[in-house]
Amino acid sequence: MAILQSFPLQHFLIIAAMLFCLGIYVILTRKNAVAILMGVELILNATNINLVALSRYVANDISGQVFAVFVIILAAAEAAVALAIIINIYQNFKTVDVDKTDELKG
Repeated sequence: MAILQSFPLQHFLIIAAMLFCLGIYVILTRKNAVAILMGVELILNATNINLVALSRYVANDISGQVFAVFVIILAAAEAAVALAIIINIYQNFKTVDVDKTDELKG
């Protein structure tokens, strides 16, 4: 706990903002479905950093950590479903480029 208290809240918020912006950049610039999924995961990790840091510094309880655990569970389920969809797209179109998969039935 002493190490966490030595860093001000702004450091955590800046790191989370950088992760969030990096995730948005990846989502907007990449055409590969797996890379887009990684961008979404970066955004969710930035959210978790904000939840934990604000819970520690503002509320001084564990509500942020509990909510972060739910976000991690949601991210795991989202990754499993998204990877299953990506595998299905690859089987139908032989590519994971999201621009080339513009038909519903291949």
